[in-house]
Amino acid sequence: MKKIVIFALMIAWIAATAALPSQEAKPAPKVIRLDSGGREYLRVLGGPPETSTMHAGLVTLAPGKSVGRHSTKKYEEVLVVLEGHGRMEIVGGLVLQFAKGEVLYCPPMTEHDVTNTGAGNLSYLYIVAEAKP
Repeated sequence: MKKIVIFALMIAWIAATAALPSQEAKPAPKVIRLDSGGREYLRVLGGPPETSTMHAGLVTLAPGKSVGRHSTKKYEEVLVVLEGHGRMEIVGGLVLQFAKGEVLYCPPMTEHDVTNTGAGNLSYLYIVAEAKP
């Protein structure tokens, strides 16, 4: 009888400590302060597991500066312009001029660059999320 109890306790312990089926951590609601402390870039959302697919950052560019040509890859991107004036150049020729209070959309698989065309700082929040096929 003692062997059966010990065996049952061992089975219970193994079952209790065994890895459960993989469960992704659920993203939690949060408040994030948009204070870059004078830096050019502030990560706002870092992607999974902090979010489901979303990444975001606050960018501040001095006059004449650009972020550099890059691709959205498999992501959609939205820019929310908080301060200043700029242009988004899409590889292939399209140029979008924008200013404070405007929102830009850039589709997946799009190479582009953002440049500050104003006399003061350009500040915008970018948000990218994985596009559904």
